[in-house]
Amino acid sequence: MKENISDPRRWLALIVLLTGTLLPPLDFFIVNVALPAIRTDLHASQADSQLVVSVYAAAYAVTLILGGRLGDIYGRKRVLISGMLGFGLASAICGLAPSPAVLIAGRLLQGVTAAIMGPQSLASIHAIFPSDEKNRALSLYGATFGLASVCGQLLGGVLVSADLFGMGWRSVFLINLPVIVLAIPAALLLLHENRAERSDKLDIPGALLLAAGLLSFVFPLIEGRENHWPWWCVVLLILSLPLLFLFWQYEKKKESTGHSPLVYTSLLMSPGLRRSLAAAFFFYALASFFLIFAVYEQGALAHDTLATGLAILPLGIGFFLGPWCSPSVAKWLGSRTAAFGMILEVVGLMLAAVLAVADHPSWLPVPLFIIGLGQGMAIPALVRLNVDQVDARFSGLAAGLVSATLQISAAVFVALVGGLFFTLAPEGASAEEIQLSFAISTSAIGVSLGLAAILCWKR
Repeated sequence: MKENISDPRRWLALIVLLTGTLLPPLDFFIVNVALPAIRTDLHASQADSQLVVSVYAAAYAVTLILGGRLGDIYGRKRVLISGMLGFGLASAICGLAPSPAVLIAGRLLQGVTAAIMGPQSLASIHAIFPSDEKNRALSLYGATFGLASVCGQLLGGVLVSADLFGMGWRSVFLINLPVIVLAIPAALLLLHENRAERSDKLDIPGALLLAAGLLSFVFPLIEGRENHWPWWCVVLLILSLPLLFLFWQYEKKKESTGHSPLVYTSLLMSPGLRRSLAAAFFFYALASFFLIFAVYEQGALAHDTLATGLAILPLGIGFFLGPWCSPSVAKWLGSRTAAFGMILEVVGLMLAAVLAVADHPSWLPVPLFIIGLGQGMAIPALVRLNVDQVDARFSGLAAGLVSATLQISAAVFVALVGGLFFTLAPEGASAEEIQLSFAISTSAIGVSLGLAAILCWKR
């Protein structure tokens, strides 16, 4: 579909699209604080409560590319509404779950439907907004993503503590239902259908091969460290390589014979797209910072859970404000805006490492704000950098690719940086050892962000 410049409802439509952006990350973060109450009420084991988080994360990461492609083929409005309906059903299953098994099944469905819903907002922004408005629309996209990440755990704590109508932890899932009830009629009213002009067929064998390969790669990374790397994690990781290679060869053959693959491998032969996806991968190393920062706050500074949650707020404020600065910086730096935001993050991370070693935690809000500002500034610019590399008819695929790359990056770097941190500061480590481990791990994240900035700076 061509850019819809004259549609006066596109900014109202954006509100609906951003609902699809808000819910997937919100439902990842909001559950964390509810886990103790879930364990008590459902008599769940530690493994069960871990699966409540990891099943959602794995299903979301594995299905994102498929979700983006579904929108390209069947229409982004139709797929968004279908994803919302599925997400609402999954939320009801989770909120009414009588047992850990039902809750985990609901979270699996939530992850899949979130991945079907999520890419449609980014692809639709690319399709319906003219070039001179895309930066502003993507800034709102970035701010929404940041708001979900920052407010998720806070909202979860409020809902569980308030115990509305005696629902307790169930309210963190059931709160999605009124949002979905309002969003679906608004989507029907405000959104125009947009899809690829060429009608492709869904590549089901390719989707199954990709899901198997990504699941074999992502799930062990999520579960491995917590379970001390059991043999099945290693086997799955090894198995992921031939599965992904088989998927790549299958897609190449399908495209070369004139059929419609799930992923057009010719797109990934573009140096620009490969470079911007590599930048997205190194960029999201920051996901591991939240893990090590929480341990540093509680282990080295002896802060409680509430104080630890409040300590990250400067980063959240920066994250929220960053996207609003992105369009202004884009007028100055153009496509290098993402790199500029990442450079700010590197400065903030290195400053945080120095303050940790020097034992001056009272100054940490300053680098945290800088990190958040850079992150919020870089996200919309990085997303546009990726999506602009492809033809508009593949915008859903591009949205799925960049979103999946970010999620896979999060799993990889939580495993790598978390492994480095806990190797340097094992259980029972002193405050000084935790401080040093935090500084080294934070510097490693900074190096990764520096690589991402270099990749984005090149034209």
